[in-house]
Amino acid sequence: MVLNLDPWQKEVLQHKGNKVICSGRQTGKSTVASILASEFAINTPNKSILIVSVTEDQARELLMKCLLYIDDTYKKRIKTNKSFTNREKITLTNNSVIRTKAVGMTGMGVRGFTIDMLIADEAAFMPEDVWPAVTPMLLTTGGDIVLISTPCGRKNFFFKCYNDPQFRVWHINTIEAMNERPVGASWLQFQRDKALEYFKSEEYRLSKNEFAQEYLGQFVEDLTQFYPDEYLKKQMIQQKVDYGKEGQSFYIGVDIGRMGGDKTVFEIFEKRGELLIQREQIIWNEAYLDRIALQIIEWDKTWHFERIYLDNGGIGIGVFDILYNTQGFKKRVKGINNAEKIVEYNPDGSERKSKWMKEEIYANLYFLMAKGKILLFDDGDIWLSLKSAEYEYINQRGGAMMKISHPDHRQSHICEAIVRAAMASKEKINNFRISYI
Repeated sequence: MVLNLDPWQKEVLQHKGNKVICSGRQTGKSTVASILASEFAINTPNKSILIVSVTEDQARELLMKCLLYIDDTYKKRIKTNKSFTNREKITLTNNSVIRTKAVGMTGMGVRGFTIDMLIADEAAFMPEDVWPAVTPMLLTTGGDIVLISTPCGRKNFFFKCYNDPQFRVWHINTIEAMNERPVGASWLQFQRDKALEYFKSEEYRLSKNEFAQEYLGQFVEDLTQFYPDEYLKKQMIQQKVDYGKEGQSFYIGVDIGRMGGDKTVFEIFEKRGELLIQREQIIWNEAYLDRIALQIIEWDKTWHFERIYLDNGGIGIGVFDILYNTQGFKKRVKGINNAEKIVEYNPDGSERKSKWMKEEIYANLYFLMAKGKILLFDDGDIWLSLKSAEYEYINQRGGAMMKISHPDHRQSHICEAIVRAAMASKEKINNFRISYI
């Protein structure tokens, strides 16, 4: 494998000891971490390397980069039997092993291992309860800790290690890294130009603080996590259990993804008095609008949704229109456009409109968490999406106004679907019954 590594990546590979790589996105931090793990495993027999992340997808993605690197560079060193090399581990002929694990909310799933190197991907987004579970695994071996992440606030283990003299720190600015990367066999001029053009569009899309965090790798004081870890930990306790679907009130929130790899997320909740309980989460990587609408109609035969909340802005209007014009759905479908309004219906079927800003919709979920009136699945993807919601105050003509956003829009979809479903708390369904005909 021919790799034209940046100077800082070469320094990472040469340095022995604990490391923090704090960088903007698309700098090559996961690439160098995968090479670091692979070279350590190849060159030192009987070693154990553990890659951890909040979600299984993230952890497995980094393991796959290790596998591709080793397969291309040291192919005969891999034990190919499925019991030795699979989606969770790579075993080499020198008996070194690279494993991957999702840490969950507490790190219970990784307790008991003895390891020689720990690599934590997106370390700033991990629950703080995880670190007391994973760091003791290095005590008897004196192994290295490698933390890689974009920043996410200053009250976490990642920021503490960033300021710890026992860690060697690399702080990588995405724009500078792209400009300084040499044009060659693996990085052509048109690729650099395209990348820089993309970053310009991101600078326009994001606020100054968001861009500084996501692409300049800065710890921004004015950008704050919206849903506190304390609330997430308290409310994310649900397991996926089939309680039956008879005689209950069910609601669905939908975030409709764009075609081309964007996720579409469906969140189904049950309402018991004032308590909302998450019952199902379905994620599609890609789907046509008519298929989304038809699937909701099909699920409704089982769940009999009291309300269907979805985005009726942008491409979401296509799904909204199909449902709105389907018999039995007009009174139940609500379009929540974040920036505009919710379309509501009175018990007699007459239409009324209520304005709800995005900040109010997100705040509704916040207060449900604070009051203990919502139960969510104990799930890493949900944790990451909710934790990624951040707020800042921006200046408007009338003064400062709160703005809530997901600077990394890839993490927004689950959160957007949940905040919509949580609007069920505003419903007064018990005062009347909705006809499904």
